[in-house]
Amino acid sequence: MTYKDAGVDIDAGDALVENIKPFAKRTMRPEVLGSIGGFGALVEVSKNYKNPVMVAGTDGVGTKLRLAFELNKHDTVGQDLVAMSVNDILVQGAEPIFFLDYFACGKLDIAVATDVVKGIAYGCELAGCALIGGETAEMPSMYPAGEYDLAGFAVGLVEKDLIITGSTIAAGDVVLGLKSSGAHANGYSLIRQIVARSGVDLHAANNHQLAIDLMCPTRIYVKPLLSLIKNGVAAVTNVVKGMAHITGGGLTENIPRVLPSNVTAVIERNSWMPPPIFAWLKEHGKLADDEMARTFNCGIGMVVIVAKQNAAAAITHLTDVGETVFTIGEIQPRRKVDGQAEPQTRLV
Repeated sequence: MTYKDAGVDIDAGDALVENIKPFAKRTMRPEVLGSIGGFGALVEVSKNYKNPVMVAGTDGVGTKLRLAFELNKHDTVGQDLVAMSVNDILVQGAEPIFFLDYFACGKLDIAVATDVVKGIAYGCELAGCALIGGETAEMPSMYPAGEYDLAGFAVGLVEKDLIITGSTIAAGDVVLGLKSSGAHANGYSLIRQIVARSGVDLHAANNHQLAIDLMCPTRIYVKPLLSLIKNGVAAVTNVVKGMAHITGGGLTENIPRVLPSNVTAVIERNSWMPPPIFAWLKEHGKLADDEMARTFNCGIGMVVIVAKQNAAAAITHLTDVGETVFTIGEIQPRRKVDGQAEPQTRLV
């Protein structure tokens, strides 16, 4: 017998590595030593940092992958994978330096895997980080035919005295929201149930736009926000007081993660226009407003909190670098309701 007889094709794995090398090469940074294919990847600490702190994050794409399988669309989930990790470490002020991926399947389809990794490399280009390696695991009988799983790992650097913690956020600060491209990669267990109960055929020509909207990849906010963090506005270098990546848990669960315990973010529901996919989900899922807000990003993929006097300049800066920015609320003192501290995100 051979390993191939057991279901593992080493030659296919080697072919995949050769396929992805050109895409990974486009993501390289000066700090990277060596190339894809070694046992480990070598990255030296950038000399641009005086007192660097490493910030690491890991995530997956979740059940959005099931839609990718159903629609046979694999070229965007790689960007989702990168976005979920690099946006997470960004909120602490970190510049993503490198990324690794884990692709696991029952039987390796070189074309599908190449599409996935091309998407990962493109996401790394958008984030400015290097795709320095990863793991392709072919595991017969572990996954159904045509299916795979993804995980990603990002490491970034931030100056120790410039780590963004949210500790300086105070009443009177302004809450800015950066537009999302759609549901990003969260809430898809619910989304798939809504699609199933609605009876829509995502393969039908009249539902082509719906399928596109559901698979729209997660936006990567790294370069625009790093430009704001590093350049500042109005001679203020620490203009960003806090950021929240709006992922699972939506607006109501993620914003409190960066707030001091004595304040609340008061968010005005009508201060931005969500992408059309959210109206479709609300209607066909018969979802209450509160359920929408605690499940989906509802059109806001990243929240940025700044002092009131810096808000206008921050909006101008972010708009100039291509972001769609909304003023979605303000920070207020945290109240007590019936003797209990109110939730730290209040939608009005």
